Amino acid sequence: MRLYDTARRDIVEFAPGNEVKMYVCGVTPYDATHLGHAFTFITYDVLIRRLIDTGRTVKCIRNVTDVDDPLFAKARELNMHYLDLAAREEKRLEDDLQALGFVPMHSTPRASSAIPEIRGFIGKVLERGFAYQAGGSVYFDVARFSSFGSVSGYDEVRMLELARERGGNVDDPNKRHPLDFVLWQPSAHDEPAWDTIWGPGRPGWHIECSALALRELGTTIDLHGGGTDLIYPHHECERAQSEAATGAAFVKHWMHVAMVWMDGHKMSKSRGNLVFVDALRRQYDPRAIRLGLLVNHYRHEWEWDKGLIDRATARLGKWMDAGVDSKGAHTAPRDKGVEDMLGIVRHHLDDDLDTPSAIAAIDRAAAEGVDVRQAAALLGVAW
Repeated sequence: MRLYDTARRDIVEFAPGNEVKMYVCGVTPYDATHLGHAFTFITYDVLIRRLIDTGRTVKCIRNVTDVDDPLFAKARELNMHYLDLAAREEKRLEDDLQALGFVPMHSTPRASSAIPEIRGFIGKVLERGFAYQAGGSVYFDVARFSSFGSVSGYDEVRMLELARERGGNVDDPNKRHPLDFVLWQPSAHDEPAWDTIWGPGRPGWHIECSALALRELGTTIDLHGGGTDLIYPHHECERAQSEAATGAAFVKHWMHVAMVWMDGHKMSKSRGNLVFVDALRRQYDPRAIRLGLLVNHYRHEWEWDKGLIDRATARLGKWMDAGVDSKGAHTAPRDKGVEDMLGIVRHHLDDDLDTPSAIAAIDRAAAEGVDVRQAAALLGVAW
């Protein structure tokens, strides 16, 4: 299998051992699952399925960021406790993913469950000289970490631009450098707070994933994933603080999924140009929704098109009819055709998870009357 590695900026061999340790950044649960989330998570679901197909065991963690600014803001707006809101939206996410046929995660831990690990983690980073205290907060000192920027490959100008755009507070007067990031911070009056030797407060965004990944998977992860919007600052900072704390490599392979566009802009909650999975599920077969997403390669941005799921519905019907006689019964599978087609689909998935080519191969086989159930199942489409 060969996959694109963000940090190496190339398609490289991905050959983990018999147990594959994966960490996929989850959601801040303050709203419903939109197609951008679904596209990201389906990509990793197909990867997991293919790894299992090779005989490996996959231990994949997808976190729930239940200590985060957008969640607190939404809870204030709705006059709800932030944990009640998080629980409600987490349930909606799980219902959507189950309907879309996802392989169950090994675990989906909440950030709030890792406060003891976060406190110990920050202590290690401070002891090793990679962090400092100022203004009631603890900051990571990027100047002390010489390879900062190596995951993204961005220069300082670009990192500053993205940090400003994505909540990095580059103008914080307590920072030694504008790119330094928060490990621990004071809480607002209506936010949760935990006691520490640095004062009461709450963790920064990046450190939550580091603490959960290290707790659940150990020092080094085979593959870490998320959307391309997380490359910087989230994953860059995550790597820096993790390696500062442990002194060991944090991630062997970084994999990122491109953004979905709508009306000429990237789908985002801030802009409001979203298509929600639960709304689509009320109109369409979830298998067609899944197929509609997988016709797009995970590394290529694409624009939402209202006809996408209609076309996928038609494709699903053709696949289900393949190898079926006039009475609706499956005929004896054409063994050679099935095996040849499975080999082709596996080859495409092993080529940087090329789902569009895998789908095209299944289309051709279905048109020839080959029973495509096994190949469709590799993509998570079952009947």
